Amino acid sequence: MELIFDCHLDLSMNALEWNRDLREPVARIREIESGMTDMKGRALGTTAFPEMRAGGMGICVATQIGGCMKPRGPVASWESPPQAWAMTQGQLAWYRVMEELGEMREIRDADGLRSHLETWADPEAAAEAKAPIGYIRSLEGADSIVTLDYLERAWADGLRALGPAHYGEGRYAMGHDRTGPLKPEGRELIKEMDRLGMILDVTHLCDDCFWEALDLFSGPVWASHSNCRALVPDVRQFSDEQLKALIERGSVIGAAFDAWMILPGWERGKTTPKDLGVKIDHVVDHIDHVCQLAGNAGHAGIGTDLDGGFGTEQSPMDLDTIADVATVADKLRDRGYAAADVTAIMSGNYLRFLETAWSD
Repeated sequence: MELIFDCHLDLSMNALEWNRDLREPVARIREIESGMTDMKGRALGTTAFPEMRAGGMGICVATQIGGCMKPRGPVASWESPPQAWAMTQGQLAWYRVMEELGEMREIRDADGLRSHLETWADPEAAAEAKAPIGYIRSLEGADSIVTLDYLERAWADGLRALGPAHYGEGRYAMGHDRTGPLKPEGRELIKEMDRLGMILDVTHLCDDCFWEALDLFSGPVWASHSNCRALVPDVRQFSDEQLKALIERGSVIGAAFDAWMILPGWERGKTTPKDLGVKIDHVVDHIDHVCQLAGNAGHAGIGTDLDGGFGTEQSPMDLDTIADVATVADKLRDRGYAAADVTAIMSGNYLRFLETAWSD
């Protein structure tokens, strides 16, 4: 079993806004939600701790999320920064309880990373022992940062990565579905992230903000859950020019498992995975495209975004739970990827990235 590093999971959002107890198996969560219609993806969830362990997913990037973007979204969207901040602090409280109960382990630095990897050196044994799942905390969208001094407070509390935008127009940056530069406050945010040593997540930035952020920021950059525009022509994906710029910066790009980002032709609310025949193999196409652009396997990774506001109705048709992400390794081997490259894509690239980012 390969160790899996998933660079984007909205675990606390699922726990608090979807009211899911992620300690329960996925089947039990689906049973509890049977008949519910209040949110998309009810009774179709894929992600919980037992299935993460079963697939060898011993480490992830877990988010806090609470935005003020306009237009307002159905979840994770608030009318004021204090409300959004309060939501992220509730999410932080949930992570802390999961740590106390032995379900999760926060990783803030290289020493913590190495210690956790010792625990998961044998993923099968770690899963059997119900070892805590390691997580690096990231903020998806910066709107909840009330003023810049809140960013330093968040850093002291363990926040290690931040994506300035989500959907729509944010307080600091424009989401991928908008155009325009960083807000003046956004430029200051980027500079403060640089000073603190925070990782910049360029996922969800519109093209204008993407290039401006890369110019302003000198620190570590990754794309936690982003696919390739050459395969799915939509502004949510990155162009080859953007991917090459990220590769030059030493970034890792995490392939997302959201069906509409995997194959072109998806119509929101109408298309099903079976309609298009979306499979995990098509996710591997995006991974392979990044590797071909780089000329090596050192910049591709996994950032599933599973249960990021959708379930199996918007996931590859051959994925029942997050445990099935493990099949990516076999699919890479089938395409002729060497064992070392498979390990790099499944976890090693992001682990190396963090060791470098935290080396000072």
